[in-house]
Amino acid sequence: MMKNKTEVTHFLLLGLTSDPSLQLSLFLTFLIIYTVTLIGNLGMILLIVLDSHLHTPMYFFLGNLSLVDFCYSSAVTPKVMAGFLIEDKVISYNDCAAQMFFFVAFGTVENYLLASMAYDRYAAVCKPLHYATTMTTRVCTWLIIGSYVIGFLNASIHTGDTFWLSFCESNVVHHFFCDIPAVMVLSCSDRHASELILVYIVSFHIFFAFIVIWISYTFIFVTILKMQSTAGHHKAVSTCASHFTAVSIFYGTAIFMYAQPSSSHSMDSDKIASVFYTMIIPMLNPLVYSLRNKDVKGAFRKIIWEAKSS
Repeated sequence: MMKNKTEVTHFLLLGLTSDPSLQLSLFLTFLIIYTVTLIGNLGMILLIVLDSHLHTPMYFFLGNLSLVDFCYSSAVTPKVMAGFLIEDKVISYNDCAAQMFFFVAFGTVENYLLASMAYDRYAAVCKPLHYATTMTTRVCTWLIIGSYVIGFLNASIHTGDTFWLSFCESNVVHHFFCDIPAVMVLSCSDRHASELILVYIVSFHIFFAFIVIWISYTFIFVTILKMQSTAGHHKAVSTCASHFTAVSIFYGTAIFMYAQPSSSHSMDSDKIASVFYTMIIPMLNPLVYSLRNKDVKGAFRKIIWEAKSS
């Protein structure tokens, strides 16, 4: 357990808005988003588990991506909705630390899963004859395990680094959840070293994964340009465009939020960016990566048909 150097026993989350007239509408909006997120991600996991045709490296990664999206959205969204509905905006010191830990952990896991998926697509498009020997069960398993280990180690570093600081003055968090910059700025001790640790470590994780994705898709695009089949060319471009849309949102908001000193932050703009990566991205990922896929649609129709037949 981290050493408690603080006199603060709880924090007050200001939330997205203090306007009473918007509370109910925002609650209903986020309830719909969270419901779609749960159905989309848990449904995707169920489909992949039940259909043997989806027991391939690509869907192994997609299943884990869905699990991570479900977990890190659940670390934030229920508390936000409670704030809208019953105005429960108080969060204890330990609960704040736990929320930060799990959000950072699963966010980092997603970062490396996106890189692993890009490498998987590189192997499938650029080295199709060697795909089975490249993306073996052992390789996929180690990529997944590595993503989780790095994620939880990263969360331990940042959560420990943040809550090692002293909080003896304000306990009002100008955010809708316990994000690192929003909590760190409340510290009454010197946080310069902590800010540097945040910027350097987050920058390393983001840019390392992004470089893997960039290199993988550079080779993919070169291969696509050499394709003679118009149908294959169009399908590959469509798949890459969807992936890059999600990657751009994920990395764009992450870089905007973390790869700058806290003194440069605008809390209102941070909140808007945070809505994307805490709620919108987990909802969209099943659609962007999977639900437009013919294999997934076929598996869904098969399960529905079998359910009706029985």
